[in-house]
Amino acid sequence: METPSIKSLLRLGQSINWYDPQIIGIVIAIIIVLITTVFVIWHRKKTARRSVLLMGLSDSGKTVIYSQLLHKKFVHTHTSVKENSGEYNSGNGLLRIVDVPGHERLRAKFFDEYKGVTRGIIYVIDSVTFQKDIQDVAEFLFTLLSDIVVANNSLPFLILCNKQDQTMAKGCLVIKSLVQKEMNVLRMTKSSQLESTNEAMNNNTFLGKKDKDFEFAHLLPIKVDFAESIAVNVDSEKPASLEAVEKWLIQIA
Repeated sequence: METPSIKSLLRLGQSINWYDPQIIGIVIAIIIVLITTVFVIWHRKKTARRSVLLMGLSDSGKTVIYSQLLHKKFVHTHTSVKENSGEYNSGNGLLRIVDVPGHERLRAKFFDEYKGVTRGIIYVIDSVTFQKDIQDVAEFLFTLLSDIVVANNSLPFLILCNKQDQTMAKGCLVIKSLVQKEMNVLRMTKSSQLESTNEAMNNNTFLGKKDKDFEFAHLLPIKVDFAESIAVNVDSEKPASLEAVEKWLIQIA
């Protein structure tokens, strides 16, 4: 069967009476079908990605946050060896909250398992021990942000500075500034390692803008927000405060 040439298609186009109401109706119907198809595909893709991962180092407070978000109560926790998962009604749609174990031998396995259905990531930081753990905090975050699935789907991040009810807790702005500096050092180190092994740099490896110090604002279209939280324990005199988390979940739902 002979394929129509461009000239023959042009002649056909010229021969059509585009002012004919019947032709206009057909064109409008085709446009509506195309728009509907695109919307259905987009909606299915968004619906498939409805998991929100709670990630971070061990003892940062992920499981307490999970329990308070889903069950509105405090639970005594210990280092998890398996994920916790449950439905959360954001008020703007259902999400599945997944509390990922923070142990370095487990977290990569669970991240690989869930990242294909992830809508967003809440990265929890212990604001009290942050200064001591800053290298580990930044390196794990760097790994997540560099992941090709995260980059291709522009997954939003909420960096949650937890345990703000405690006296020695660092504030959100201080933590953001220090993490950016540590990420800048990490970026230079990893870039040098890649160059020494003759590996090509790509957009999923180099975070931020070249020739500029690292800033989270440079990661767009990946949007990174910072917020503070109080995942209260039974001895605390302050109430739990997860309002920033709940607002963020509404935005991404």
